This record gives sequence, structure tokens and C-alpha cells, in this order.
Amino acid sequence: MRILITGAAGSGTTTLARSLASALNVRSVEADDFFWLPTEVPYTVRRPIEERLRLMEEALRAPGAVVAGSIMGWGQSLEDTFDLIVFLHVDTATRVQRLIDRETARFGRADPAFIEWAAQYDDGPPEGRSLARHNAWLSERTCPVLRLTGTIPIETQVRQILQCLS
Repeated sequence: MRILITGAAGSGTTTLARSLASALNVRSVEADDFFWLPTEVPYTVRRPIEERLRLMEEALRAPGAVVAGSIMGWGQSLEDTFDLIVFLHVDTATRVQRLIDRETARFGRADPAFIEWAAQYDDGPPEGRSLARHNAWLSERTCPVLRLTGTIPIETQVRQILQCLS
């Protein structure tokens, strides 16, 4: 079983993916680990698409996996291999505060350019990573899409996903 948890930065995809993977006893995979090359300054150099896809396919060979993050634009061969996609939506103020807290804990400060980029998600243009683009992408998927509010308790989110799977 392959499940994708996606949404805007700060919506809680990683936290939910880890909890769901634990409940299902499968692997949790972070899309950013494949999108970005490991560099001294993280999240600055993109991995070539062919390598990204090869590494992700290798990671998904396990009997089950829950992937956290955005894979829009990675190609239909990957994008349509999921049994379920869970889309998390969280209001901008909550997401931005989560991101500031996360980035400060990780790096000692939150990069203003990153926070500004993330804050425009709900109203941003459809060509960037935005709610409009996510909705268009989700409408093209071949598997069921479950939409959840990312501010409800994780245990409730996991329970709703498990109910959807049964």
C-alpha cells in the first residue's frame, strides 16, 4: 500500500505520515529527502529529476510506504502509483507560525524569503506551489483523495485515514 500525504509547507504532512506509517507498520518517506541534494546549506540544490525518481522508486519497493510532501511535477509514473492521497489544509496563520517555530528549532532562525514564499500558498498563482495548483493536480489523480484539516488532532487524522482505507 502506498499513501501520499501532501499539502502546503507547515500543514503537518511529515508528522501525519510518521504517525500513519507507525499505525500501519510501514515505512515513512519524506519527499524533500529525494527532491533536494544533501548539501552543507540544506534545501538549496535540487536533485536531477531522473535521479530523484530512481531513488523514490527504490524507496517505494517496500511492501508499504507513506510519503510526506509534494510530488507535483515529478511525473505521472510516480504520481499515479498511490492507493490513497491525503491532502492536508491548514490556515495560513497557523502554517506560518509552525514554519517559524520549525525553522528556528532547526536552523536558529526562520528565513524571511522562505516564510514569505510559504505564506502566499492559499492565494498564490497556479503555476507555483499553491492551493490552486494542488487542487488542479489532485483533480487529475487516479486514486481516491481524502481532504483533512491539518489542525485536528493527529490521532483523529490517522483514525479517519484508517476508516477510509477499510
